[in-house]
Amino acid sequence: MNKEILLLSLLLIISIIAISECIENNNDSNQTFQTNNDTTLVVGFNVEFPPYGYKADNGSYEGFDLDLAQEVCKRNNWTFKPQPIDWDAKDAELESAYIDCIWNGFTITVDRKNEYCWSNPYFNNKQIFVVKTDSNINKISDLAGKTVETQKDSSTLESLKGDNKTISNKFNVLTEVSDYDIAFMDLESGACDAIAMDIGVAEYNIKKKNSTKFKILDEVITTENYGIGFKKGNDELKNKVQITLDEMFKDGTVEKIAQKYGISTDALIKPE
Repeated sequence: MNKEILLLSLLLIISIIAISECIENNNDSNQTFQTNNDTTLVVGFNVEFPPYGYKADNGSYEGFDLDLAQEVCKRNNWTFKPQPIDWDAKDAELESAYIDCIWNGFTITVDRKNEYCWSNPYFNNKQIFVVKTDSNINKISDLAGKTVETQKDSSTLESLKGDNKTISNKFNVLTEVSDYDIAFMDLESGACDAIAMDIGVAEYNIKKKNSTKFKILDEVITTENYGIGFKKGNDELKNKVQITLDEMFKDGTVEKIAQKYGISTDALIKPE
């Protein structure tokens, strides 16, 4: 019996030590994050939103916005940390300082205008339609009675179900798909007649596929501006990033990065 009590006591002591070490390690981790706060830029992004942010085949994080953020860090002697986040939890992660900013094709909407400390808009995103090059669809009115696909939970879907419902009401059907790779396969096979999407995403996909099978209609659904969202009140960090980003616009770095991902440079909003 004494041996059993001794064994239980030892196990209890080991458990207490283990818990104490975990708490200490967590405290050390939090302290490290805080002390590195001035020299590390933690960028929150959606890992499934190419060309703005995504996980490449080699496992690295890449994208237009991530490249911009990395260059900003380089010029300020900061450490760049791309941090994939649950998009639905982005506000909580920004508020808790788990991330320093949201930089990922982040739309400046009326509802969001006063919820963040925003950078100046840097990209004028157009929502457009992609069709097959050999189709007889040349303008939006030609989509009447057609099958159109778009990504679920996308701003384009929100637009077609909201302010631009007059456009989608004329479709035969508006189908939601999980990602645009599926949409492009459906378009190529004839399962759908058009894809509604952001122009940057469309250009990236067409370039990636190196295909002349697809074309972008000239008419647009709507336009929206992308900005970098910081925690409300964090003007100091926002201003530092903004000054550096303006310099990158002026020396042509932003345009060069856009070209790398097949993004139209005429959509860039250059500082005045």
